[in-house]
Amino acid sequence: MGKERNFLNFQNNRMLKKAVEREFEIIGEAMNRILKVDNEIKITSSRKIVDLRNYLSHGYDMVDYNTLWGIISKHLPQLEIEVSNLLNDRNSEV
Repeated sequence: MGKERNFLNFQNNRMLKKAVEREFEIIGEAMNRILKVDNEIKITSSRKIVDLRNYLSHGYDMVDYNTLWGIISKHLPQLEIEVSNLLNDRNSEV
């Protein structure tokens, strides 16, 4: 019930949805820049992250918030772990 309620809160909050869209644009742009430097980066679905950014930022008026919610709940936690691991690896090299 908790996840359903959180989705309903998300779905009914225009400001939150727009904020999430913007954050995904920022994440996608960062990933795009990283891939230009190191296209072998160990981030799952890195190309899909960039594709999502492009979809959101190029004025497509049909954002599927069910899909965004799925990304938030299923894929964002994994991305957070992978980024943390990369940062920890980099900090241990210094």
